[in-house]
Amino acid sequence: MTTTTLAVLVPLLPFLGAVAGLLLGRTAPGFVRPLAVLPTLAAAVLAVVVAVRQGGGKTIEAATELTPTGSVPIDLALYIDGFAALVAVLVGVVATCVQIYSTGYLREDPRYPSYAALVSLFTSAMLLVVYSGDLMVLLVGWEIMGICSYFLVGHYWETPEARAASLKAFLVTKLGDVPFLIGLFALATDAGTFRITGVLGAVASGGIDHPTLIALLLLAGVAGKSAQFPLHTWLPDAMAGPTPVSALIHAATMVAAGIYFTARLLPVFAESAAAMTVLAVMAAITMVGSALAALAQDDIKRVLAYSTIGQLGYMAGALAVGDRGSAVFHLLSHAAFKALLFLAAGTVIHAAGTNSLTAMSRMSGLAKRVPDAYWTMTVALLALAAIPPFAGFFSKEAVLVAAEHTALGDRTVAPAGAGWTVLVAGLLTALLTAAYALRLWLRTFHGRGAEVPDHGRQPLAMTSVLWVLAIPSLGFGLTVTYLDDWFDGNALTPTLTTAVLGTGLAAAGAVITYAVWRTLAARTPVSAAAPHVAHPDADAGLVEAEALRLPHPAEDPADPGRALLGPLHGPAADGFHLDAVYRAAFVRPVLAAASLVRFLDREVVDTYVQAAGNSAKGLGWLVRRAQTGNVQTYLSALLAGSVVLAIVAVALANAAAGA
Repeated sequence: MTTTTLAVLVPLLPFLGAVAGLLLGRTAPGFVRPLAVLPTLAAAVLAVVVAVRQGGGKTIEAATELTPTGSVPIDLALYIDGFAALVAVLVGVVATCVQIYSTGYLREDPRYPSYAALVSLFTSAMLLVVYSGDLMVLLVGWEIMGICSYFLVGHYWETPEARAASLKAFLVTKLGDVPFLIGLFALATDAGTFRITGVLGAVASGGIDHPTLIALLLLAGVAGKSAQFPLHTWLPDAMAGPTPVSALIHAATMVAAGIYFTARLLPVFAESAAAMTVLAVMAAITMVGSALAALAQDDIKRVLAYSTIGQLGYMAGALAVGDRGSAVFHLLSHAAFKALLFLAAGTVIHAAGTNSLTAMSRMSGLAKRVPDAYWTMTVALLALAAIPPFAGFFSKEAVLVAAEHTALGDRTVAPAGAGWTVLVAGLLTALLTAAYALRLWLRTFHGRGAEVPDHGRQPLAMTSVLWVLAIPSLGFGLTVTYLDDWFDGNALTPTLTTAVLGTGLAAAGAVITYAVWRTLAARTPVSAAAPHVAHPDADAGLVEAEALRLPHPAEDPADPGRALLGPLHGPAADGFHLDAVYRAAFVRPVLAAASLVRFLDREVVDTYVQAAGNSAKGLGWLVRRAQTGNVQTYLSALLAGSVVLAIVAVALANAAAGA
């Protein structure tokens, strides 16, 4: 079978699995789990085969005209380079892990069939984005992911939080997608094609007439999809969905799509120094702001959500300095340990069977209760904090090295100012990341809340996946010297300067956090407040959605984040009030405009409509009064009318004669 055929099957198999799952979900429930896991697993295996055949060498291309348009053609095209081959493997592996994990996590959920089908469709859409060689076909996958996220985030639609979160995710990402679509059309107009090879060829020959405008329009869509400032606010709220969905969205699909798209079309952005500078500033604000917000959160999943935003900021920063190799390398590394973090958090929630365990201030005694989650989450947090030799160290160092080269003028793809911006923000974020990672570990597994009941060992489908993802979280970075061919031939190995600075700052952040925690713990008595405990067989996913309705826990005096942030803690915990800014800048004006339109419709337009109706009604009333049914009255009116007409006729005749 040819490589092209195998590549076509990679996104097609999960799509067919999704269709079959939706059709057979109610009539043949026994087929639901195999249809969820096997097509995705087969797609992952085929993606590995395609990657091996591609080998980081010559790009695999194939195309056929999808439909005649009369102007710019749209092609069903494949474009598989080293980046695409590796990212497809990542998507397939993580999606398979999520599907297997979900068979245990949502085993009692009555809506599991639709959930599993949507996850398969989500996976298919991302694989379409990865392999597509035509921007319009890529846009199809891009938008399918948006609608899938709407349904999956709102899976527990019984809760108002889930409904609001799904709507917010959809609207905020669409806010970026509108200029993104305009940018795609403008790019295709300048290049004369939607084919990625044609676009890149037009860039190389100087055929793009409006590079800055196009790049900024495209960045709006990237910011929405990949949760970059200022369109990142939807991602923390998306935690209302099931935890496996969070792992999929945050690791391998939706948020990775914007970064991957920018990497694929990086020459377009590099044509504009202004766009690269904007991307660098956006990445820097995202990195630092999200790290501060993560340090202030009490909900474990919101900490991980803000962590995802920050790590995406690193990837955007690498792209801002013109190094797509380090950006995609960190995307792959981050996907492994972030999927592991979310699935381990889901195991903690599932094991406790309590609707308050997403709050770290209520956790205690979990290290011994869930040893699989404890050890694998420890590995993932070390990778997140970029501690050598874990995967995050090598990929984060690759980003810092790229920023250093640009700042020092060794690489001129982007302005030196962009390099300094990314480098300084990246180093500061390294310190903050280690601080909130250690804080999460201490408060989750060594917390001082009331102990939760032991509900026994978790399903093998859940715990086995954790150990599978722990392997790349630990060892993927060690493959860095063998991946040069897959990443444009650029070396991704750390340098002494950035390694010492980055690791030193991470160590300092961890040491300071631990010292503050020990000091506060010694001064604070153990909490006696017991969490509300649900039935041991309660559905863990719905439980976590219900947890969002609990009042915010009282201030925890043993929280090192509160002590470290000081007066910044309140704003950081609320996401620096960006939602309030959006309400003031967008929501309230729209509501005010809607109120004005409603007033005009009711008081002005309706007034004229009602007046017209009343006039006709009054005229009808007069006519009705004239219809008495008395023949003598009718004859009298006829005679009177005849007399009046005769008088008028005589008057007109006299007037004519006098003239």
